[in-house]
Amino acid sequence: MRIAIAGFSLESVSFLLNETTLADFKAAETAGPAMVDAHRGTNTTIGGFITVCEREGIEIVPIVATEGGAAGPASDEAFEHYVDVICGELKAVAKSIDGVLLSLHGALTTPTRLDPDAELVERVREVVGPTMPVMLGLDYHGNLDERILKSATALFGYHYSPHIDKAATGERAARCLVRTLRGEVRPVCALVKPRVMVPSIFSATSLSPLADIVAESIALPEETDGLIDISVFAGFSYADVPNCGFSVVAVADGDRDLAGRIAKSLGDRIWELRRQLYKMEMVHDLESGVAKAIAKAKTAKKPIVLLEHADRMNDSTYVLRELIRQGAEGVAVPFLWDPAAAAKAVAAGEGATIRLEVGGHSSARAGGPVPIEGKVRFAGDLAFRVGGPMNRGSQVRLGPTALIDTGAISISLTTVPWTAIDEDAFVQFGMRAADFRIIVLRSKTHFRAVYEPISEEIMIIDTPDWGPADLTTLPYRHVPLATTFPFTERA
Repeated sequence: MRIAIAGFSLESVSFLLNETTLADFKAAETAGPAMVDAHRGTNTTIGGFITVCEREGIEIVPIVATEGGAAGPASDEAFEHYVDVICGELKAVAKSIDGVLLSLHGALTTPTRLDPDAELVERVREVVGPTMPVMLGLDYHGNLDERILKSATALFGYHYSPHIDKAATGERAARCLVRTLRGEVRPVCALVKPRVMVPSIFSATSLSPLADIVAESIALPEETDGLIDISVFAGFSYADVPNCGFSVVAVADGDRDLAGRIAKSLGDRIWELRRQLYKMEMVHDLESGVAKAIAKAKTAKKPIVLLEHADRMNDSTYVLRELIRQGAEGVAVPFLWDPAAAAKAVAAGEGATIRLEVGGHSSARAGGPVPIEGKVRFAGDLAFRVGGPMNRGSQVRLGPTALIDTGAISISLTTVPWTAIDEDAFVQFGMRAADFRIIVLRSKTHFRAVYEPISEEIMIIDTPDWGPADLTTLPYRHVPLATTFPFTERA
């Protein structure tokens, strides 16, 4: 067998004005044989594809892989470039390959497209013909509907958020493709949308009752004859698209009715539990939340995590400004994105004392720059392989990076945005999370795999950036609000 592999992924925040450009994707790109070397053994969807293919003795035809994390919409130029690359390479090898594995997100948008992931799969289908198996590995936060199923043979999403099972998801997709090619299964899919949206902080799969729904989705294929796989997608509520929100996809062996019944039963449960999924009681306001954290940190044996969850570009400054105003000490603010401030600190060099205005540049909602003064403890280009469970082994290049110590607060400034979800944000500077009383994080769920066990408490702080807890405050234009919770009734 010969199987082509490609990936193009971005979680698009529709409300951000800055596009994710072709240059941004190029910086993260791998292609051809180097793509296999870069992803082999990593906890990524493509890493999972490679594991199964190499274990089964399948020849891999690597095309290209790139991702942009969570950021503003992809430029149309970037989307068209990668579709052309993927489809051009597939056209060249279409007669000599047996199947296609694609790693996509599901919540990609561009300025002129509301569902480019589905368009990409449609374009691939046009090239490879109606019968070749095309399997997708997708993000748990993908926004999906029936359109994508018309071109994909089957699709598989991460079960967990934090996404600790990226490679396992790639393996699920690749195994199904191999079994399909061997004639062991004939996969058919059904998709149900319960019309429920939640902010990303409430999509953590350790939270009840979502944890129970996900556990059932994993168990059912093991217990049900003819059922191959189930994926529960929480959707990405900061992409303003018509198919925003939860979806359930069931994959069955030739029995579409079975897939439909199973998907509907789980979709019905999500609708019935919608109010319990929307956990506003977990959220603190800025001033009192920071005050509580400072008080708790004085006696806590482990760090208090302040989660500035509404931040979308790793540069929101509301919590930092409030911590300074309230006189907090022993604070870490890891991986604050500010290329200009990072460049100034690197130019000043290690040991220099410098005044900077940091963060708050990505949009008018990001909080604006905060003035700081401190000593440069690290200055230089920073690159490393991920040590945490999510994306383990993947290469990260943050570009010119600086660590500033104000005496009360330690702030690392990066040129490339990267969310601190594990202890890499400390280890790379010779520190540990335990060295601090308060840690400011900007993740939504992914930090929990590492920080739940090493923190005293996680306090979610709501701020006015583009990822708020109250979705009804956002200026949606494409989401069908009249039929979607929480807009149908205030949570």
